[in-house]
Amino acid sequence: MNLAMSKNRLEAFSDGVIAIIITIMVLELQPPHGTEVADLLETLPGWLRYALSFVYVGIYWVNHHALLDRVAKVDGAALWANLHLLFWMSLIPWVTAWAGEHPMAPVPVALYGVVLLLCSISFMLLSWRLDVDARHAMAWGSRKNRISILLYALAVVLSLWYPPLGALIHVLLAILWLMPEGRVLS
Repeated sequence: MNLAMSKNRLEAFSDGVIAIIITIMVLELQPPHGTEVADLLETLPGWLRYALSFVYVGIYWVNHHALLDRVAKVDGAALWANLHLLFWMSLIPWVTAWAGEHPMAPVPVALYGVVLLLCSISFMLLSWRLDVDARHAMAWGSRKNRISILLYALAVVLSLWYPPLGALIHVLLAILWLMPEGRVLS
């Protein structure tokens, strides 16, 4: 059975899944239970975690588009690699809600980091599988990606000891990935 197809179907499917992920994340947000500023401040950790997760999903969406822009067709292995990425991304709403509800608890913050780590690894595996050309073939192994993997793993360990430090690393990594290529750690 030949599973090769044009990239357009894969991209459309992925865009739909990512849109659902964002929708689920926003539906998990809880409004304040009261009408005072103090009530609003109680919901702030959840909103901040949502904002960070939205940025992460956006980073993956933009990079996924850029990656698929360099290929014409995808094979069965690439389809499975893409599903692997989407699986880990689909867990972002769940860990976002849990870490947002318990922003200083070691296990929720660490698990948030585990999901980010596995999203990163699965994206690199997808880009490796697509192996679009010699210039981009090793992009998955760039210095920025290798350092990110190490920092995601460090954030998991540190979150179990001191969750705010793990959360800070999550924020710093999002900022790193928002910077244009060539600026930092290319």
